[in-house]
Amino acid sequence: METVAIFQSPGKGRGLKATKELWAGDVIFSEPSLSAVVFDSLADRVCHSCFRSQSKLQRCGQCKFAHYCDRTCQRAGWAEHKEECGAIKTFGKSPNESIRLAARIMWRLDKEGGVVSDLQLTTVDELEDHIADMPEDELKELKVDIHNFLDYWPRKSKQHTVDNISHIFGVVNCNGFTVSDQRGLQAVGVGLFPNLCLVNHDCWPNCTVILNHGNQSALNTMFHSQRRIEVRALGKIEEGEELTVSYVDYLNLSEDRQRLLKSQYFFDCTCDHCKDHAKDDLKMAGKEVEGVKVPEEQVKEASDYCFQMLEKVDKARLSGDYHEVVKMCRDCIGRAEPVLADTHIYLLKVWSVLSEVQAYLQFFEEAADLARKMVDGYNKLYHPNNAALGLATMRAGVTHWQAGYIEVGHGMICKAYAILMITHGPTHPITKDLEAMRMQTEMEFRMFKQNEYVYHSMREAALKNRPMAMMSEPQGVEEGIKNLFHRRK
Repeated sequence: METVAIFQSPGKGRGLKATKELWAGDVIFSEPSLSAVVFDSLADRVCHSCFRSQSKLQRCGQCKFAHYCDRTCQRAGWAEHKEECGAIKTFGKSPNESIRLAARIMWRLDKEGGVVSDLQLTTVDELEDHIADMPEDELKELKVDIHNFLDYWPRKSKQHTVDNISHIFGVVNCNGFTVSDQRGLQAVGVGLFPNLCLVNHDCWPNCTVILNHGNQSALNTMFHSQRRIEVRALGKIEEGEELTVSYVDYLNLSEDRQRLLKSQYFFDCTCDHCKDHAKDDLKMAGKEVEGVKVPEEQVKEASDYCFQMLEKVDKARLSGDYHEVVKMCRDCIGRAEPVLADTHIYLLKVWSVLSEVQAYLQFFEEAADLARKMVDGYNKLYHPNNAALGLATMRAGVTHWQAGYIEVGHGMICKAYAILMITHGPTHPITKDLEAMRMQTEMEFRMFKQNEYVYHSMREAALKNRPMAMMSEPQGVEEGIKNLFHRRK
C-alpha cells in the first residue's frame, strides 16, 4: 500500500490519495476480500470458493447448501465456510446473503481481530454504517435481519451486542462490493473490501475497480489465489491527488445519479460533472436534420415512448420472450431514430438490447449494425478508458466478426483490447480471451486483404461444417456490474 495514504477529503470525510505519480493501467493497490458470499439466487450455480459459474458443482455433504467446483475449491474455501457450515446445519436452512456475509465477517473478526492483514488501512469498526440516515422501511428490514441473525448465530460462538451486529449490517448495506464471476461479466455475489471502502466517489473518476480472481484452476490449494479486487488508474494521476471511483453508471443523467447516490450511499455528489450537468444535453438530445433541430415536443414524446417501451422490453426479456423483444425494439427504433440523437440514452439502450438478442438468435448482420451505432454513441459519452465502453466495444467487435465484417470487427476488437488492458490488465481472464480473439481476427484479416473471395469461401465452408450453436442467453452483460457497490433492493 506504499502508493496510497489516508487523508481527510474536503466535504467527503476520509479518502485515499496517491503518494506518487501514477499512469494509465497502473495497479494502485489490490486487496483480498475480508469475506464474501454468493447471491442466494445463484447458490447452486456458482462456486462458493472461487465464484466461477459452473453447470456441475459438488455440494457440501454437511450443510447441503455450499457448492464447489471440486475438492480443491472446497479445501480453499473451508476457512470461510467452517463456522457457517455448522450454523446452517443447526439452523436447518441457509439465511439470506446479507446475514451470511455479516456472520462470515464477524467470525473472521472474532478469530483474527480488527486488522486481518498488514496491508489493511482501516478496521470494520471505523467504516461508516449510515444507520442514522436509513429511511423507515430500511430500518424495518434491518430489524428483521438482526432478529433472524440472532436465531442463526450459534450459541457456542462469541456473543455480540445488538449495536455491534447493527453496525456490521449497516457496513454491508452501503459498502458491500458486487463480486463478479471469473470473467467479470455477471454479478454473482457480494463481499467486503475495507480499503476499497475508503475510495470516494466521482462521476468522472480517475480509477476503476475490477475483480481479478487470478489462478483458480490450480490443483494444489497452495497456489489457489484469493479473490481480490484491483484498483487501477484510468489515466495520469499526480502525487497527492485524491483517488476516486464511480459508484453508479455515468450513462445516467446527473439528476438521476445524484438521486441514486443520495438514496443508496447517503451523500450529495458535488463533482464537476454533476454541478455542470455535463453531457446531459447529449444524453437527451434530439436529432439534427440538415442543420435543423427536431422540435422539443417531438423529442419529449419520443423519449417518453422509449422509456415506457423499455420497461415492457425488460419484462419480455426476463421471461425469455425474445421474439416479442425484437418486435417491440424495432417498433421503438422506428419511432425514435428519426427524432432522437445517436447519443440519446434511451435509444442507446434499445440498440443495446436488440443487438444482444439478435446476436443470440444468430441474426448477426442486424446485431452488428446496432452494436456499431451503440458504440459510436458510447464513445461520445463515456470516459475513453471506461470499462463499460471497453466491454461494449468488445461485444460489437465479436458481433461484426460473426457477421463476416472482418475489417471492422478486428478494428473494434483491437480498440476494446486497448481499453481492457488499462481497466482489467493483461492477466484478467476476459483480457486473455480478447487477446486470443485479436490474434484470430488479425490472421483472418490478413487472409481477407490477400484475397477476399478465398477468405469468404473458406469462411462459408467452415460455417457449413460447424454445427449450429446458440450463443449464451442475453443477460444484459454490463447491466449487472455497472453499480459498484451492492445494495439490497
